[in-house]
Amino acid sequence: MSRYSPVPFPDVRLEGQFWHERLETVLDRTVPSQHKKLAEVGILDSLKLPNPPPPLRFPRHANGFTVQVFWDSDVGKWIEAASYALAHRRNEDIEAKIEAAIDDLEKAQAPDGYLNCWYLGHEPENRWTNLRDNHEMYNAGHLLEGAIAYFRVTGRRRFLDVMERYLEHIYATFGTEPGKKRGYDGHEEIELALMKLYYLTGERKHLDFATYLINERGQQPPHYFDIEREAREGAEAKQRYVFANYEYSQSHKPVREQDKVVGHAVRAMYLYTAMADLAAELNDPALKRACEVLWDDVMETKMYVTAGLGPSAHNEGFTDDFDLPNQTAYAETCASVALIFWAQRMLHLDLDGKYADILELAMFNGALSGLSRDGEHYFYANPLESDGTPTRWEWHTCPCCTMNVSRLVASVGGYFLSTSEDGVAFHLYGGIGSTVEIGGTRVALKEVSNYPWSGDIRISLDPETPAAFDVKLRIPGWCHGATISVNGQAVEEKAEKGYVTIHRTWAKGDTIALDQPMPAERLYSHPGVIMNAGRVALKRGPLVYCIEEADNPGGRVQRLKIKRDAEVEVKTDPGLFDGVVTLKAPATAIDESEWSGLYRSKPPVERESSLTAIPYYLWANRGRGSMVVWIPEVV
Repeated sequence: MSRYSPVPFPDVRLEGQFWHERLETVLDRTVPSQHKKLAEVGILDSLKLPNPPPPLRFPRHANGFTVQVFWDSDVGKWIEAASYALAHRRNEDIEAKIEAAIDDLEKAQAPDGYLNCWYLGHEPENRWTNLRDNHEMYNAGHLLEGAIAYFRVTGRRRFLDVMERYLEHIYATFGTEPGKKRGYDGHEEIELALMKLYYLTGERKHLDFATYLINERGQQPPHYFDIEREAREGAEAKQRYVFANYEYSQSHKPVREQDKVVGHAVRAMYLYTAMADLAAELNDPALKRACEVLWDDVMETKMYVTAGLGPSAHNEGFTDDFDLPNQTAYAETCASVALIFWAQRMLHLDLDGKYADILELAMFNGALSGLSRDGEHYFYANPLESDGTPTRWEWHTCPCCTMNVSRLVASVGGYFLSTSEDGVAFHLYGGIGSTVEIGGTRVALKEVSNYPWSGDIRISLDPETPAAFDVKLRIPGWCHGATISVNGQAVEEKAEKGYVTIHRTWAKGDTIALDQPMPAERLYSHPGVIMNAGRVALKRGPLVYCIEEADNPGGRVQRLKIKRDAEVEVKTDPGLFDGVVTLKAPATAIDESEWSGLYRSKPPVERESSLTAIPYYLWANRGRGSMVVWIPEVV
């Protein structure tokens, strides 16, 4: 197991242009606008437990389910994202809004500690009767994460006290002891929240309950969800389980026996995140091995080139190996965000750069595409091809992705660095500053770069006194031919598991230069991904590119084909989105103007043309238009 631990995000200053711009947008626009939306749709009012409860904003589906059972989780995620924002810049108005929500939650809490505003306001007699579908523990988990974040940033523990009272109620209700329910939630989340609380408090009971939830999941016969269904005495006629098996909630078998990634993508990623946390904390080789097997299954058969996960809208998740359609890709923003959580935990199991590669890929592509440039529009699904129909939306009936992407951006500094007693590891680059402690010595660190547009990295180290320790530099998997020097002298160490380790006695003023060539490259799919046969994707550094109609006028971009031997030109466009790197290449274009009828025996006319590609995360920021990641290729 790795001895490295992440440097907390409040201790990392984002100074580079790329992430500083995204952070400022989230602080100034995203967090305030999200609070406004939470008020407009009635989520904040639901915390007040109005009596009688108002008519449902989102009526029950045919199976008896309404998304309003999730509303507590949306509040928890907003508080978490807003708290992360406060760590960068205090804001009295945002703090007052958080305190107002805490006021309502504290007043809503039942005398026995129970706190779920849906059940307290609508059906108090039915609490803890349907963990399979109605997500009481999931809601509790997100509220708990919000309470932890707010406490870490402000030192105020009122919300944390509320949640710890709720946890005592949960601990008294569930477990393997006589008289307790042996239940767990259909939507994993509380497991990873409990691990955060354990790290914060050091109290073993939180670790123990997280362990119980992981160990109990999938145990049968009988299956717990079957037990509670039978106990509902006919309620199943009103609320049927949509999915025919328990793979949807990863409860089809005990977690250590699972070797294929199945079901709902976000649920799976949250589960695996907690499993990796526990594997490290308990030094559990069987749990670690299960995580590694599941990771390989995702990487080898199920992940989009953008680090999107889950091709199907039907189950918001996984289907068959290599089933990765582009235009109908679901690839939920939440799933890519959760993949980042899992990748970070796996990285700290072994400090293997392959996990950091995926963390970075998801961060710059599958997750970041979910947030618009203006910070107030979103994608729930992230397709890799569009006819121009999809547009970014201001809100969603189930707004989970909105706060997931904002809490990621606001805490992104926490993914850059890790430390141990004898070293510091750089996982990401992009312009940061931090002061860390290594073996009792405080060391000021500064990384300067224009990443991801350039691979030229400069790092300065200023220890209080000269000290010997390791500096580990991640060499991304996409990088070939990186060079490193210390104080102008070349370093010859080779990368092991994606990291070059430089050990020496460091003194004030020492500098490291890491130069990573960043040419454009072509990517091809496994032949099993039949949707991409004869197609190629363009990538540069950590960024996947797409061609969008706004940069390629003249019709739908599906008319364009890139030439296999064409040189791809890398060009900075200072007038586009405050300056981005675009890719340009010769192409051919189908001429639709001379076509008539639906079919004909004569092939279409193709004319010489060119194409311009932009980073995928930026698509759909300039109105409607077609887009494609996988471009047809001609020899």
